[in-house]
Amino acid sequence: MSVVAVFITAANAREARRLAAALVAEKLAACVSDAGAVRSIYRWKGRVARARERLLIAKTSRARLRALTARVKALHAYDVPEIAALPIVGGNPDYLAWVERETDQ
Repeated sequence: MSVVAVFITAANAREARRLAAALVAEKLAACVSDAGAVRSIYRWKGRVARARERLLIAKTSRARLRALTARVKALHAYDVPEIAALPIVGGNPDYLAWVERETDQ
């Protein structure tokens, strides 16, 4: 199995819904969970910034990660959106197989 969880932040709930719907509709992710509002502190253009954002967790196959990244970048309001993938090293084999089936090209 080669499944990854992808963390994506969005500027607001509307953008989060739009991103999640597009990724699932286009079979770039089997599932996108909206983890809700988060407060982010980050450095941008030499300054420390603070923002309220929405955190999405997309589950996809490693094979679809490049396409998912490109699509998020195309749809996202940010110049440099957060798209960070972590490998899933275990879990329910039936669920992981489902993720791979749903993102099969």
